[in-house]
Amino acid sequence: MKVYEFAGFPNPARVRIALAEKGMSDKVDFVSVNVPEGEHRKPDFLKKNPSGTVPVLETVDGTVISECTAITEYLDHIDGRPFLTGETPRQRGLIHMMQRRAEADLLDAVGAYFHHATPGLGPDIETVQIADWGNHQKGKAINGMRYFNSVLEKSDYVAGEAFSMADITVYAGLSFAGFANIDIPEECTALKKWHERVSSRPSIAA
Repeated sequence: MKVYEFAGFPNPARVRIALAEKGMSDKVDFVSVNVPEGEHRKPDFLKKNPSGTVPVLETVDGTVISECTAITEYLDHIDGRPFLTGETPRQRGLIHMMQRRAEADLLDAVGAYFHHATPGLGPDIETVQIADWGNHQKGKAINGMRYFNSVLEKSDYVAGEAFSMADITVYAGLSFAGFANIDIPEECTALKKWHERVSSRPSIAA
């Protein structure tokens, strides 16, 4: 398998964490796509992913899968022992619900702030910027942190009592927020403790 990515970006990091959790990192060839230089917008890459985003998974039979949730779903079921996406119908429903909230209310909101209300990746990449929208999304991200804090006051993990892809996404969202200088609110003590705890997982610490 191949994973097309740009190391250090939040979404590729999500797939790397999932691979490490599954013990599959050595089964993948990582192919760098230089996003800051615009390589993701070139025809060869757009043939693989018309959205022009990383990461992209290419399987041994040539199937191309983009979007982190879809990639994680595929990887989690290769060995028939899914735990990142849930085993029971209840687990799967809760994990996918919280996964979507983690994307919409935290990770994507931070991304919108970064790309619209800061210099982002520079003028060659950020060809359209709407600062008011970006700043609005910053507020959404902070509210998302408060929401996940309330969840983690009652639960060890984002979608229940086990680590899942929803936790990976919240972690990536907080990492991106730190890079974009969006601080976790002081009162979000449960979220901060969770962040410290999951940061020590081998898949993340590496």
